[in-house]
Amino acid sequence: MLGLPYADLRYPNPLNIDPIAFHLGPIAVHWYALSYLVAFALYLALAFVRAGKPGYALSRSQAIEALIEGELGAYLGGRIGYILFYNLPLYLAHPLQIFAVWEGGMSFHGGLIGAVLMLAYTARREGLPLFAITDFVAPLIPLGLAAGRFGNFINGNLFGRVCTGDFSWCAYFPYGGDVLRYPSQLFEGAGEGLLLFAVLWGFSRKPRRAGAVSALFLVGYGLIRFTLEFIRQPDPQLGFVAFGWMTMGQLLSIPMVVAGSVLFYWIYRIAPREQLATS
Repeated sequence: MLGLPYADLRYPNPLNIDPIAFHLGPIAVHWYALSYLVAFALYLALAFVRAGKPGYALSRSQAIEALIEGELGAYLGGRIGYILFYNLPLYLAHPLQIFAVWEGGMSFHGGLIGAVLMLAYTARREGLPLFAITDFVAPLIPLGLAAGRFGNFINGNLFGRVCTGDFSWCAYFPYGGDVLRYPSQLFEGAGEGLLLFAVLWGFSRKPRRAGAVSALFLVGYGLIRFTLEFIRQPDPQLGFVAFGWMTMGQLLSIPMVVAGSVLFYWIYRIAPREQLATS
């Protein structure tokens, strides 16, 4: 078993790692914050591998601009999405809590919408098709997601449901009570992160039709997230939101899969055959 026999609230993760990495004077720097920096670094490293090379639409300067603007959109969209999708009654009752970002509360699906809107602005300013940017950016995202999920693991939040079956994959999370739970953060990091990265990176190495890489990201992430939500503990303030078993994460992933599938159909069945993308 990964976990310890008793919950220790000083360290909310099974490995007893302090969520605070170090202090800068009175400022506590958390591992979760560092996971964002790791995500930025991975994006830049992967972008610089491809940017400016034949077959890829963005230069290095454009890749950096897309990172900054896309992250701004993701942050704003993630916060707004969490408020709307996950805890609207709380924020209606206590509107000042909207600004308490240090207490957490981000939605990937809201962040995706925000990022796409900002990248659409970037594309218009740079005179590039939207898919030229999203096809370039999509394969660079999953490793950052993996870093974020490891940050969730260190924070001891977004843990899994109570284990049933093979307990070798299970752990004690202090905030999850004295029961063995799935380390769903690590499973999501492996699925939404490592696996999705390998698929998208390999798929985008060859010329594809405009939007194909973006469509694969939507379908791939949506399916992986939908599947792994079956072992992730539902958000306590929501529980199951449909059919007695569907979580909010699953409900929000369905439109991703549908949109990606429709986009694939449009690309390969309706769009002109000569329409190829620089990924």
